[in-house]
Amino acid sequence: MSFVSFGKSLYRGKNVIIGYETEDRLRHTYMIGKTGVGKSTLFQNMCWQDIKNHEGVCYIDPHGESIDWILERIPKNRLEDVVLFDPADTAFPFGLNLLEAGDGQEKDFLVSECIQIFYKLFDPEKTGLIGPQFEHWLRNAALTVMAGPEGGSIIEIPKLFTDKEYERSKRKYIKDPLVLDFWTKQMGSTSAFHKSEVLNYFTSKFGHFLNSSLMRNIIGQRASGINFDDIINKGKIFLVNLSKGKIGETNAQMLGLIIMSKLQAAILKRANLPQSERSPFFLYVDEFQNLITDTFAGLLSESRKYGLGIHLTNQYFSQLPAPLQDAIIGNVGTLIAFEIGVDDAERLAREFEPMEKDDFLGLPKYNFYIKLMIDGKTSEAFLGTSDLPAKADNENFTDKIKTLNQLAYGVPRLLVEEKIKHSLKNIS
Repeated sequence: MSFVSFGKSLYRGKNVIIGYETEDRLRHTYMIGKTGVGKSTLFQNMCWQDIKNHEGVCYIDPHGESIDWILERIPKNRLEDVVLFDPADTAFPFGLNLLEAGDGQEKDFLVSECIQIFYKLFDPEKTGLIGPQFEHWLRNAALTVMAGPEGGSIIEIPKLFTDKEYERSKRKYIKDPLVLDFWTKQMGSTSAFHKSEVLNYFTSKFGHFLNSSLMRNIIGQRASGINFDDIINKGKIFLVNLSKGKIGETNAQMLGLIIMSKLQAAILKRANLPQSERSPFFLYVDEFQNLITDTFAGLLSESRKYGLGIHLTNQYFSQLPAPLQDAIIGNVGTLIAFEIGVDDAERLAREFEPMEKDDFLGLPKYNFYIKLMIDGKTSEAFLGTSDLPAKADNENFTDKIKTLNQLAYGVPRLLVEEKIKHSLKNIS
């Protein structure tokens, strides 16, 4: 077990290091605070300690600065462990196929996640924009695209409804009678007018990703370049740069949702491993409220037994739906609050007794209140100060890491575009 520190606390006139061991980290950590208070610095320092301790980690960054910071500090003996996903590198796009599954159970999970992702992107408040009919079409279409030895990607789904030969080529591999009935009975008996009316509504949700070469070259590859099972079970360093300024907010959210879904699927497959082989893996997610579906709340309560320690941060508690707020308060072992707003202070003061709401207002940068998990029990809240950004103590291997990753996981853009063009064109 390895020890990771947050910073220091003044106790009886002495500065005492604040930190916890692996077993307590598997009870998860949630951190909240306004922009610029030191949240990213704390997570960066923790992740760097994990890397030096030879732990497996994933850091999902919606801004990019944290990934750049971590890359500059990768020690030489861990260079080959780094998997750097940077969609802004359009010369060597990594394949990221949401619909690539190993068995029936994983297939069902990923299809359900696919539906939840479309809700998250297009109808987060469940107003009816994505409804039962869209779900029904998407579920059957996703299962159909996945059929056969070659499988398929999410961007091939609209083609099923516009290319009869492609639909037939996929249908011959379908074993599920309900999916077969969808094509032979339901779609077969739907009038051309009604089908075309619904089809426009359905396919419009795919237009953004079909028309973006950046997204098409990543999520349109049938074979993923990233093996999520290996990342988790072999203790890799998975760095995800979702810089919204470089790739756009919608693209960043879509890719983040897919990555979170694939990570969850890989974690759940650890149920097939003996407990002794489930080595700890630590996940860091900044602005996590944009990158999770409804199934994530369940992972908070289940993932400890699979060896996953989750670290989450965002700016406002009110950004989270009520069920997720309850899941965090009920299932997260360590809570950290930097400076927060009045509304959040009123809500969280009840969880940070004996602190009061005014204690959270105007906290200096790098100062926080913490309820720390210690030997399976949560401490009373106390004041702490996080460490300043750690200085690099090794040579900067960033350029070498990027080159290694292009060769190991990326595919030259022209080759990708040719394959995707072939998969999307009419079958002759």
